[in-house]
Amino acid sequence: MYFRQLLRAQFVASRTAHLNCLHRVCRAERPLCSKSDEVRLAEEASKKYGSPAPTIFSKVIDKSLPADIIYEDEKCLAFRDISPQAPVHFLVIPRVPIPRLSEAKDDDVELLGHLLIVAKNVAKQESLSKGYRVVINDGKHGSQSVYHLHIHVLGGRQMAWPPG
Repeated sequence: MYFRQLLRAQFVASRTAHLNCLHRVCRAERPLCSKSDEVRLAEEASKKYGSPAPTIFSKVIDKSLPADIIYEDEKCLAFRDISPQAPVHFLVIPRVPIPRLSEAKDDDVELLGHLLIVAKNVAKQESLSKGYRVVINDGKHGSQSVYHLHIHVLGGRQMAWPPG
């Protein structure tokens, strides 16, 4: 069993390295969101949520920090976790920097639904047909480490219960 896990981990790591290389080579010339779009989104978020401090995810969104992005659209993006807790572990984040799920506004319902649909679609793309876990940490007691709403999707192995 350990040997299979080791081989799978090496396969996932090599696949990730190849995908990173391919992503750099094939990166579109024009990003999905222009700098003016990012400025507009930041202004809208500032009106709703105040001015949250920039996070590591802000740098992933503006592409100043490299990430293995596996999905991207005008509302969100998904990328592989740099410290995976399962054979498949990716995050889905909104472009609008909502600090915590508990701070989401009622009119964010469409965006929050979109994030879950993206999580489902990327999980299918990642061949998680046997199931997966979706996790949103909120605040100190929820072990939230980055104060920019993000959804963890973990799969590729049997998950234990209870999780905490």
